[in-house]
Amino acid sequence: MLQRSTERLDIDLLILPETNLILIASVIEPLRGANRIAGGELYRWRLLTPDGAPVPTTSHIAIPAEGTFQATTEDRPLFVLASYNWHDSATPALKMQLSRAARYRSIVAGIESGTWLLAEASLLGGLRATVHWEDYEDFALAYPEVRAVKDRFVIDGKRLTTSGSLPTVDLMLEVIRQRQGYSLALEVSRLFRYEQPSFHADEPLSAASAGLSMHDPRVAQAVRLMEEHIEQPLILARLARRVGISARHLQDLFQQNIGAPPHVHYLALRLNAARRKVIETTASFADIAAATGFNSASAFARSYRASFSESPSETRRRLRRRITLSAALP
Repeated sequence: MLQRSTERLDIDLLILPETNLILIASVIEPLRGANRIAGGELYRWRLLTPDGAPVPTTSHIAIPAEGTFQATTEDRPLFVLASYNWHDSATPALKMQLSRAARYRSIVAGIESGTWLLAEASLLGGLRATVHWEDYEDFALAYPEVRAVKDRFVIDGKRLTTSGSLPTVDLMLEVIRQRQGYSLALEVSRLFRYEQPSFHADEPLSAASAGLSMHDPRVAQAVRLMEEHIEQPLILARLARRVGISARHLQDLFQQNIGAPPHVHYLALRLNAARRKVIETTASFADIAAATGFNSASAFARSYRASFSESPSETRRRLRRRITLSAALP
């Protein structure tokens, strides 16, 4: 699951009663966003409940189920979602089903209180795991065999755990990054979140900063400069001078703030801008290359394929086929 791939990934979501709607959306919406931006079905999900019946949420909105969770030999990833009163669902039968299913599933994830279910089913012994910060002390005392940590999300081998709804978004972005690359993960993150640069209404929000936790204003300034210079990219030394620090310091700040060096983030911004032009316009690839800072159409095509696993022409052909098929449907 957590490796570069162009294959569609099917995921099972086991949703327990009294799960928050926002927690369910935190898993599904980044995947939906990735599908939309990529113009294809990279991810598909199936909603399961312990008994196959619609499951009530804390918002009093029932989530319909596509099936009953059963311990089968399927290897697709399994995400266990729970928020409140998880122990009411932790029956011996469900714990046994989880234990059996884990023998075959490529990944088993505990989403928020789902971590408790995995621990109850003895699926986290000797592994690092996280839970909601309010539950951390109780969890650590209840399961001394689990290496409880106060991280937003944890990936430890075949086990994934998260500490809440927004950390779950972070986890799903990391899944997308590992499977489809930094560019797509960045673009998906910008669909959902932004960092307000100040309380002054006249200071514009940088679209490039959306979805990034940039606690250092120098990183935010550098990202805004990158966004303003897509057609003629600034070299790192000049970018650092504009921000008022050394190139090495800027590299360190990027790594600390967004987990990627400046050149990776800058290239992702340019490629995402190019991808939008490929999808939304009929401009030639040479013109798109020039508009996004590439020296030639061939250099653009190489970077595009390396990032999106298809050429610009393949993207357009695939989308044309999709439109043709949609138009042909009754």
